[in-house]
Amino acid sequence: MVQAKAWILTKHFDGFPKESNFQLKVEELPEPKDGEVLLEALFLSVDPYMRPFSRVRMKEGDVMIGTQVAKVIQSKNAEFPAGVHVVGRSGWRSHTISDGSGLIPIMPDWPRDVSLSLALGIIGMPGLTALYGIEEVLGLKAGETLLVNAAAGAVGSVVGQIAKIKGCKVVGSAGSDAKVAFLKELGFDEAFNYKTVASWEEALRKAAPEGYNCFFENVGGPFSSVALSQMKDFGRIAVCGSISTYNDTQPQTGPFPHMTMIFKQLKMEGFMQSRWEKKHPESLRRLMGWLKEGKLQNREHITKGFENMPAAFMGMLQGENTGKAIVAV
Repeated sequence: MVQAKAWILTKHFDGFPKESNFQLKVEELPEPKDGEVLLEALFLSVDPYMRPFSRVRMKEGDVMIGTQVAKVIQSKNAEFPAGVHVVGRSGWRSHTISDGSGLIPIMPDWPRDVSLSLALGIIGMPGLTALYGIEEVLGLKAGETLLVNAAAGAVGSVVGQIAKIKGCKVVGSAGSDAKVAFLKELGFDEAFNYKTVASWEEALRKAAPEGYNCFFENVGGPFSSVALSQMKDFGRIAVCGSISTYNDTQPQTGPFPHMTMIFKQLKMEGFMQSRWEKKHPESLRRLMGWLKEGKLQNREHITKGFENMPAAFMGMLQGENTGKAIVAV
């Protein structure tokens, strides 16, 4: 018998999450049955998508949704022997009994000098989101100019670096001077603090007077309307997220630049990385190759302790992290 901990959603969020929305529960797990494994979480991911998904995919009393890197510590499933590491959507749990459904083994040749936590970040869902957004949605070409907002986050920081690998000019916006400095370290051509510039329109025009071929959208809200006005004709927009709206109690209904979309003949497409799931193994190897070659840099914001899951989640939504937000058990 193993004592397992889990964070429960006690009440749906009304605006920004509070500590009272979460409760830590402890339970005894039985021995695995035939075909089952017992997982022990090593690293857990906190991501912006958890906020809107909790509203539509969870009931009060459910374990919080989320992805983790775990070790198989007991196994009665030949596909997942004891000792292997997997990525699974086990939620905010310290230990999980699984029949193997949805578990993805860490690549067998994962380098020993690369932390397994990166399987939740640059060599995981955020990295895949960045890669597919650039290649499958935007079709980014050498010599083009790309704008990415929330650029110091888990996805945005990878987007900018892949765009530089492809020979593009990259402009990023972020929410602090420290994050802007980080973007410069990553090789962004231009970066600005959207909280302190006098005018978003002026900042965007100064960064790229010629305009933008592509826009990787992570934020939503008023920034998007301003950014669309700076797009070149036939520009492309990949919509990955809308973090500025996730904690709104009422949906935003502000003006949308329809005429800009029409006259500039812009193309806008929302997407999730799961659309290209069959490509994941090859794509993860490409990302790992770039990392080992030094073409991709990585930064993580690590919170230690399973008991700090809610604090890590709320801090991520407030923009406390630079790079991927991770909880290390």
